Amino acid sequence: MRTWTGRPFPLGATYDGEGTNFALFSAVADRVDLVLVHEDGSHDTAALTEVDGFVWHCYLPGVGPGQRYGYRVHGPWDPAAGHRCNPAKLLLDPYARAFEGEVDNHPSLFERAANGPEPADSAGHTLLSVVTDPSFDWEGDRPPRHPYAESVIYEAHVRGLSLRHPGVPAELRGTYAGLASDAVVDHLVSLGVTAVELMPVHQYVQDGFLRDRGLSNYWGYTSIGFFAPHNAYAARGSRGEQVDEFKAMVKKLHAAGLEVILDVVYNHTAEGNENGPTLAFRGIDNASYYRLVEDDPARYFDTTGTGNSLLMRHPNVLQLVMDSLRHWVTEMHVDGFRFDLAATLARQFHDVDRLSAFFDLVQQDPVVSRVKLIAEPWDVGEGGYQVGNFPPLWSEWNGKYRDSVRDFWRGADHALAEFASRLTGSSDLYQHDRRRPRASVNFVTAHDGFTLRDLVSYDEKHNEANGEDNQDGENDNRSWNCGVEGPTTDPAVLELRARQQRNLLATLLLSQGIPMLAHGDELGRTQRGNNNAYCQDNEISWVDWDLDEDRRALTAFTRRAIALRAAHPVFRRRRFFRGDTLTHEGQPLPDLVWLRPDAHEMTDEDWQRPDAHAVGVFFNGDAITEPDTQGRPVVDDSFLLLVNSHREPVVFRLPDTAYGERWTTRIDSSDPLGLADETEHKADSEVPVGPHTLLLLSRPPLTRR
Repeated sequence: MRTWTGRPFPLGATYDGEGTNFALFSAVADRVDLVLVHEDGSHDTAALTEVDGFVWHCYLPGVGPGQRYGYRVHGPWDPAAGHRCNPAKLLLDPYARAFEGEVDNHPSLFERAANGPEPADSAGHTLLSVVTDPSFDWEGDRPPRHPYAESVIYEAHVRGLSLRHPGVPAELRGTYAGLASDAVVDHLVSLGVTAVELMPVHQYVQDGFLRDRGLSNYWGYTSIGFFAPHNAYAARGSRGEQVDEFKAMVKKLHAAGLEVILDVVYNHTAEGNENGPTLAFRGIDNASYYRLVEDDPARYFDTTGTGNSLLMRHPNVLQLVMDSLRHWVTEMHVDGFRFDLAATLARQFHDVDRLSAFFDLVQQDPVVSRVKLIAEPWDVGEGGYQVGNFPPLWSEWNGKYRDSVRDFWRGADHALAEFASRLTGSSDLYQHDRRRPRASVNFVTAHDGFTLRDLVSYDEKHNEANGEDNQDGENDNRSWNCGVEGPTTDPAVLELRARQQRNLLATLLLSQGIPMLAHGDELGRTQRGNNNAYCQDNEISWVDWDLDEDRRALTAFTRRAIALRAAHPVFRRRRFFRGDTLTHEGQPLPDLVWLRPDAHEMTDEDWQRPDAHAVGVFFNGDAITEPDTQGRPVVDDSFLLLVNSHREPVVFRLPDTAYGERWTTRIDSSDPLGLADETEHKADSEVPVGPHTLLLLSRPPLTRR
């Protein structure tokens, strides 16, 4: 082949209209060969003789989009020292923008030889990197840029959301184009959500142990290509066409006012531990990319539970992650990221360090620092649970919110005090370093665990379909089956389950912070009690769009609750409540008051009672302290939220006229649609609230807008 010198930057395969520059980092290589794979299976090889700063590079004129390629890296094979170079492995480009094919877990991908590298050639059994054309017609694209306080996130799986939707053309179901179809977009817009958080769309691979069970990796938390959209989610996934299809999806969602947030997995890769396949990083420069056990570099240091962890203190690993993030923002136009097992990204050495190099780089980056950044603030390593400890730019999945709200509504004792803190934005977690309510991404359910419907239908997990004797998945679900385990025809149990789902949804959408819904929860989706459906690419995981009357009612309730939140800034404050809960006759009311059912303010003793399961909350719409985006004072209706997680009804007395003379029912969770009858209640009157019921009352503002 005709080979030019090329440049050491940018890394990856970069097409310029006349040819392609190839650049690959390896500090350990003695020689790097670029392999071009052709349609008929034949190939050409070019040795990359130029190397600058450990980057091997060349330029090939005439090579353009659609060209498939891989690398063979010659270097030391010394596992005891952490080196695993083997030129028999055809390796992926870590910076490839697209991939073709799949990994079939053939023995040639693994190192099985006893006394040296495995000699079998892995070509034909692994993915191929693909040169892409970066051009795309983005004209007219306008990222919505919703403020955090106005955001409602919808966690979704590209394949599972659209695969069974009757309004999506058959050939597009389960793809990027299917998610961007009018039928799916119309549903999202009608709900009122502002962002779609997509489960992993980086190129990932299938696990051999799942294939052996007849299952597959459905969730996709086994990334191997941090710059490439997963090819199996594309209706037209060959020769890099998935890139344009992904971009078209983003453009369509933006046009509908929806942001796109990606769930990204930078903490580990699909290569696993020392027994895993050699696909890319392991064969390119194992000791630079991965954390190895210090006294035994043949083994991998693992805080992710997947076999390996990326070495987040190595400059080229940090460069890889930051280059990937910028690529998805600048080239793919996404609006933010949710970082899987983000505590691992903070492990510069052993401990989780909020001042690690990764967070320093994000803080100063002019591109990445300006999009939404959400951490899953834990990993499986020692000291890995870090809720409340991420830097100011970051929001966090609030696992304490999930647990507290579940506990309260299932009637657990000693649950009320923490429930109150979570409802009002978790200031105990975030205010100490001057963070705001937006730091808390509130959720009751997510992809990992029970669905909302299963949360109120099962006391125990039922993961037998996963083939692990029901030993996988979380045991502490904090769920309640409402009296019967699993499916039932008992109308009383079904009515209670429906009410509990409405209680949980309403609580989520009336809480300070950023609410996140799991896809299908508004439709009553069930996984039949499976709380770890990572390997279930079937009806267990796919969203069922065939709705009966009860499921349509739940969808209508969700729309109503989201619309109410959007209409009233008192539920989406940008700052925490002041914390003054003492009222004084003749003085303005505080912004928040906690009330006992007898209308007296809660005392310290009341909060400590183990059997306290009912409380009233006064949200003062006349006392919002922060101005709007144009600096104007904000005045809203005031609300009384009455919640009862007792198994018996509770009679609430409304507070006196200082709080308001008349109150109108806005949401009643005992009604299938939450509509109630907009009954008016006078001050000091009694309002019965049924068992496991939420009631929301409102009055107009006392001050002028």
